[in-house]
Amino acid sequence: MAKKNDDLEGINFEILFSGRSNVGKSSIIKQLTGKNVKVGKRPGVTLKPTHIRYSDLLLTDLPGFGFMSGVKDRKQDIVKDQIVRYIEKNTDRVNIAVLVIDGASFIDIIQRWEDRGEIPIDIEMFELFQELGFDIILAVNKTDKIKNKEIDATLDYICDKLNMLPPWKQWIDTVAPISAKKGDLKALKSLIRQRLHNEKRDDLFKYF
Repeated sequence: MAKKNDDLEGINFEILFSGRSNVGKSSIIKQLTGKNVKVGKRPGVTLKPTHIRYSDLLLTDLPGFGFMSGVKDRKQDIVKDQIVRYIEKNTDRVNIAVLVIDGASFIDIIQRWEDRGEIPIDIEMFELFQELGFDIILAVNKTDKIKNKEIDATLDYICDKLNMLPPWKQWIDTVAPISAKKGDLKALKSLIRQRLHNEKRDDLFKYF
C-alpha cells in the first residue's frame, strides 16, 4: 500500500518520470502501480512534483514541461526551473530517470523547435539526465498512433535526435515503445525490473 508522501526520509530508490504536458506520464504511473497520480485540471497548473511511496521506493511524477495552451511563458519558465531544481537537489537519490515522449508527435515538435533555431526541451532534459549520470529509460508513448510500417523509422529518428546511433533496436535496453491507452507497458515494465534486478532490489518487483 502506498504511504503518505509528506515525509521523504529514508528513500533509497527513486524513479523519476519526466516529460511534456499531455504525454501520458500520469496514466503510465497509474497503470504501473495501480495508484492515481494527482493531476491539475489543465496542463501547466501543477508546479510541484507528485510522489508515490512504497517502503524505501519513491516514484516521482515531475510537472509537465514545454508548450502549455493558455499558460504564460513566464509560468512555463517557472515550471522548467522547478523541475531542474528538484532534479539537481535530489541527484544522489535518483536511480532511474524515465523520460516520456509522445512518439506520434515527437518529429513535428522537434522540427518546430529546430525551425526556430532552438533546442527542444525534450533533448535538453535527456542531456541533463546524461550529464547527471542517471540510468535513463526513454518511454516512447502513443505508439498506437503510429502506422506499423512507420514505427521503426520513427524510433530511428527519435534515437538519432538524442545522439543514439540508429537503428533503435541497438538501444532496446534504453528505449521502451509503449501505449498507455492500449494498456501496453510491457517494454517499460521490463526495463524497470531489469534495473531493479541489477541493483539487487528484486524485492521491489511486487510494486510493478
